[in-house]
Amino acid sequence: MVKKSKTRCFWVNLDNPVYVEYHDKEWGRVNKDDQYLFEMLILEGAQAGLSWETVLNKRQEYRKVFKNFDIKKCSKIKNEELEIALLNPGIIRNRLKVYSVPINAQKILEMQKEFGSFANYLWSFIEHKPIVRTLKKGAFQTSSDVSDAISKDLRRRGFKFVGTTIIYAYMQAIGMINEHFDYCFLCNENKKS
Repeated sequence: MVKKSKTRCFWVNLDNPVYVEYHDKEWGRVNKDDQYLFEMLILEGAQAGLSWETVLNKRQEYRKVFKNFDIKKCSKIKNEELEIALLNPGIIRNRLKVYSVPINAQKILEMQKEFGSFANYLWSFIEHKPIVRTLKKGAFQTSSDVSDAISKDLRRRGFKFVGTTIIYAYMQAIGMINEHFDYCFLCNENKKS
């Protein structure tokens, strides 16, 4: 259990140190490393229809199963390996989500050739500057014009599990959008940005 001396966004389960650490050290923080971006894209897709806490609790097993999210290695995963992965209770055993991993890895490799990096592609949608907002109680959104545009383009390119709601959460996860609630201790960091 984590000390509750700091007030955090309402969605953080304070009894789960993994969740608290994610909120405090990752969520909303700029990250332009393609391997991390791939990891978060896969995890956000895996979360569809489930809680983010469920995904975070399975993150370490995802890293083991999916080669620490090495994009090149994941792009070469064969169906036989995916079938074995589907037997692992340490990940979310949804066939479509599991089979999306090598597809999305292959698509990221294509985009690295086209744009220099997947990060260059993503961040170009917001002119390479994070969107920083402080939210008021009860005010949050699950999509935007930017997440709509990214989602549409990624789907056109053949990516899987990249709907606008998933992409909006993804943008938050990788720091393209940083929006803590006004009562959260991290909202003051937002104001300094």
